[in-house]
Amino acid sequence: MTRLFAALALPPALRTTLSFLRSGIPGARWVEPEALHITLRFIGEVDGHTESDVLGALQMIRARAITVGIEGVGQFGDKKPHALWAGVKPAEPLARLAAKIEQTLQRAGLPPETRRYTPHITLARLKDSTPARVAQFLAENNLFRAEPFTATEFVLYSSHLGRQGAHYRVEAAFPLDPPLTESAP
Repeated sequence: MTRLFAALALPPALRTTLSFLRSGIPGARWVEPEALHITLRFIGEVDGHTESDVLGALQMIRARAITVGIEGVGQFGDKKPHALWAGVKPAEPLARLAAKIEQTLQRAGLPPETRRYTPHITLARLKDSTPARVAQFLAENNLFRAEPFTATEFVLYSSHLGRQGAHYRVEAAFPLDPPLTESAP
């Protein structure tokens, strides 16, 4: 069985920028910069046959490159925070790509994703972090902004859980078509 997810990889400069946020919260397990990504669809544990079906289905997706903006920080878990994230600016092209991937995987026989799609970059997982310290981190970083980037592909990752957290491996990359350009007058 292989644990899979589709995502946008982040450019090295953005991963470096995000790594500057890695401090100030006891009990935080920070995501390593090379593992930062924007999940498009968590697929989960699949057997070899289903993995082949997923690969074949994702190869059929056609979409344009996407400009992605990153701003703000937040948490998952209101009263008991369990994760910190950097925000992804809402963008219709990103939502359309995630929806295409969802529809394609359902047609390939996977069950539908039950959670609403909320694009974000997980920065840290929290264990025994106090809500007050998390609130302080959020207040100190709430104006965070990063330079937008253009995603020219999406990636199928496998996830391998270990003692130090998850390790991701690129299983396949799927190019996105160049963005439409406005024609000159």
